[in-house]
Order: sequence, then structure tokens, then C-alpha cells
Amino acid sequence: MEYARRRRLLRVRGRSIAWLVPLLLLAGVVLVDFSTPERFRIITWIVLVPGIAAAICGVWTTAAFSLVSVVTYVAVDSAWPEQYQAGLADFVLVAVGGLLATLAAVVRVRFERQTLHIRDIAETTRRTVLRPLPAPWAGLEHAGVYLAADVDARVGGDFYDIQPSPHGARVLVGDVQGKGLGAVETAAALLGTFREAGYHEPALATVAERLETRMLRHRLHSTALGRHDGDRFATAVLIGFPEDALDTIEVVNFGHEPPLAVGPHGVRELPSGDGVPLGLAELAGGLPPVHRLPLGADETLLLVTDGVTEARDGPGVFYPLVRDIDRAVTADPRGAEPRRLVRRVRDGVLRHSGGRLEDDTTVFAVRRMREAGEALERGRLQT
Repeated sequence: MEYARRRRLLRVRGRSIAWLVPLLLLAGVVLVDFSTPERFRIITWIVLVPGIAAAICGVWTTAAFSLVSVVTYVAVDSAWPEQYQAGLADFVLVAVGGLLATLAAVVRVRFERQTLHIRDIAETTRRTVLRPLPAPWAGLEHAGVYLAADVDARVGGDFYDIQPSPHGARVLVGDVQGKGLGAVETAAALLGTFREAGYHEPALATVAERLETRMLRHRLHSTALGRHDGDRFATAVLIGFPEDALDTIEVVNFGHEPPLAVGPHGVRELPSGDGVPLGLAELAGGLPPVHRLPLGADETLLLVTDGVTEARDGPGVFYPLVRDIDRAVTADPRGAEPRRLVRRVRDGVLRHSGGRLEDDTTVFAVRRMREAGEALERGRLQT
């Protein structure tokens, strides 16, 4: 991430200007050396030029600046009377410094290429787990953003998906406990089960049961492989949008952050439920119940992971999610649209935390398409 940021800063209209920095330093050293008295020679400082180039330029550019620095040193030093010349020792310093700078550039460029390759692999993994969703999809308008706390890996245990089915659209948002590839594998396992069960099973309670079973099976498999994540669990919210009740949603909450219903009239927090995370149902004596809750045609369902609710500023104050959204929607009712809502929360979290995310952060917003809302409104008028 730091490498990408540096590259953006050193480009103008798509072209690199990194070479300009060591060139200006080279000119500055030569100018100062000629402008100061003979007892204050700084031509040896020219050794900094290839050093700076090694940090921001390519290998061949660094090698070119190393050669230019040696030639410039000889030319400038020879222009002074013999008694004031820096001499052979400083020449060796400049030459060796240029050689070491070139080698350092080789190492740096090779490391950056490896890092970019790892990031490409991580991005492919993320897109495999969090598959791109068409817009709209399954009769739902949606928007989502995932921000990894580990900006180099760009993957973590947060997940979300929409699954269309003959029984209405189903939505799953969750957060796997822990980090690393183990958390990614668990998220992938749960999403795979959700995509199958969410399509085939008529009852949302059965989908929830299948997710719990998958979590237990995954833990047993990990333990059999000798891994130390046999007690891993995941919080999640499973939501169903029944086609026969356009003003109602079904919610199963596995110990996750409570969903928020955001509309032109403000924000209301839906019941968080009494469920425990996936993989811990035995401790609670069973799965959490399915709650049927009202959701207006003009309301958007907002789901976040704890990376949002636990984001802190410098003094340690948590991000005021509900207050921030309520203020934004009150000022502009269009702020309840999924894309605007997700953008608002994302920017708010980054601004509040100063860009320092302590945990993976997912923001996902979804609502029925306008056609469904209009059908619901026509039905109300007819009754």
C-alpha cells in the first residue's frame, strides 16, 4: 500500500517524475559546491544522489545516476585548484556509494514485485470468497464495501452475499473469529453452504441449521488436520426477503451486530436477537429463532461488522454509527440509498479512525427494488 501511494505521488498525467528528485539534488550539490568558499567543499554529498534514486526510481535509472554522479564528481572536483580538491578517497566513496545504491535498487524492486504478486493473489482470493454481485440482484438494490485491517493482505474473515431463490432473496453477512487464511477458509465454507441451502431450502430456519452444521463440520476437519482453530466461530446475520410479504423480512441473528433500518425518517435498530455465534449452538441449547420484522418500502437495511462499531478515534471514542447516519439522512433523505449509505459509513469510519483500522471492516446495505416498493404501495391503496 505504501509503495502504491508513493508511486501515485511521483506521477503526473500517468508519467513518472521520480527521476526529478535525484536530478534536483545533483544540481543543488553542484551549485552549492561552486557557490561556497574553497574551505567548504560539499561535492562529496553527491553520493546521496544515487541513494535517493535507489529509494524511488528503477534499477537502470539508479545505475544511470550512479554513473552521472561519478562523472560529475570528477568534473567538479577537477575544476578546483589542486590544494582544494577532495581527492581519491572521496572519489572511491562516491563510486562505491553508487554501486551499493544500484544493488539496493535491485533488492527493492524485486521485493516490490513480490509484494505486488502477493497482493494480486490476495485480491483473487478475495474475489473468489466475496464474489462480485450484479446490480441489481435478486430483486434487491445493494452496495457493499470491504476494508481489510491488513492492507497488504487485503483479505480477512468478513463476508457477505446475496442468494436469489424460488423462496425469495436471502442475504448473509458475517464475521469469522480470528484472522489469516484459516478465517478465509471458514468464510468460504459458510458462503458455499449458504449459496446452496439458500437456494434450495424453503424455510430460513433450515438454512440457519445448515450453516451451523457446516461450521461444526469445518471445525472437525480443521482439527483432524492438526490445526489449532478447532474452536473457531463466526457471527452472522441471515436475512430472508419473502416474496409473499413485501413489507416483511425474516432475520436470524447469530450473535452479530443488529441490523439497522434506515429510511427518510431516520434510523431504527432492529432487534439483535438472542442467538449465539455459528458453531456455539450447543452452548445455548439450540439455534436462534427466526424473527419476522417489518421493513418499509423506503427503508434500507444496513449491516456492518464490528470493525465499524468498534472503530475508535485518537482519544478512544467509538464511531457514532447511528448518530452519524441519522444526521445524514435527516439532512438529505436520499442518503438512505444503498450506495450513498455505504459511502457515508465508509468515509465516516475512515475519518473517525484516522485511517487506522484495527479490524476488518464490512459495510453492506440492501433494500427491495423500487418496483417492489411500488407494488407494495399499490396493495396498501387497494385495501
